[in-house]
Amino acid sequence: MLTLKSRVAVFITLFTLALAGCDMVQPASKGSFNAVDITGAEYAKDFQLTDHTGKARSLGDFKGKVVLLFFGFTHCADICPTTLSDAAKAIKNLEGDGGRVQVLFVTVDPRRDTPEVLAKYVPAFNPGFLGLYGNEEATQKAAKDFRVFYQQRPVAESGGDYSMDHMGGTLVFDSRGRLRLFINYGMAADKIAADLRKLLTS
Repeated sequence: MLTLKSRVAVFITLFTLALAGCDMVQPASKGSFNAVDITGAEYAKDFQLTDHTGKARSLGDFKGKVVLLFFGFTHCADICPTTLSDAAKAIKNLEGDGGRVQVLFVTVDPRRDTPEVLAKYVPAFNPGFLGLYGNEEATQKAAKDFRVFYQQRPVAESGGDYSMDHMGGTLVFDSRGRLRLFINYGMAADKIAADLRKLLTS
């Protein structure tokens, strides 16, 4: 069993590997959970953002549910749709307990990801998923507080178009709002579901 200090060290290493664009696959981790156990980490306490229906939201709104929180953008070609699709499959695997899990997609591209865009994109994976957004200042604050890297990257010969490099993993909070797991991009849906079952029964 890893000590808290060891878990944090592993987590920091994985975050370093995660600082890439939407074409980087991260390695899986080992332990009592399939994901990286970061229980006891002292950050990612709360956010102040707006959901795609226009409602102001904070992390505390979802206490009582296990929360999967992912930072991405709707123009992402692979990591973002794959992550949301895998989350939807995991929740389906939970059957009746799926309603006790909330997936939150925080856009790092609020300029293009308007509420209307998020409202079409995010619930397409699962009607219960919520897209969250803020202005540039609120987005930067949320990313900093949750230790999430992102930056704009110009697309060559695109006439001013751009992409976003961003962290490819998902943060998981238990039903009491405590940060518990870091899911690497590419983890199979059945493994995600197994971890969620453990949190739902703990």
